Amino acid sequence: MTVDALAALKAYSAAAGAVKDPAAGLAAKEAAGAPDFAALVKDAVASTEGTLRHAESITAAGALGQADLVDVVTAVTAAEVTMETVIAVRDEVIRAYQDILRMPI
Repeated sequence: MTVDALAALKAYSAAAGAVKDPAAGLAAKEAAGAPDFAALVKDAVASTEGTLRHAESITAAGALGQADLVDVVTAVTAAEVTMETVIAVRDEVIRAYQDILRMPI
């Protein structure tokens, strides 16, 4: 399951990196310090991917007897909470997109 989650996160990261904003005011917003949505998504995906990789490495170390059980449980729990958050955000984005599609023109 972790490999599928990492593949999905990499796909989200690639999609976020491929987003180009055609608006002419983007440079002005960035100069003013306004947050860039694509950058926020990229940072969130990178953070999630880092949490999952850390949990995977701690779990492997625990299987080899090189990590404490408490560290393994803590890392796996953090990864689980992070994935639940990503899934909840994804579901809300899909729900919002479907609501937009149902709007009368």
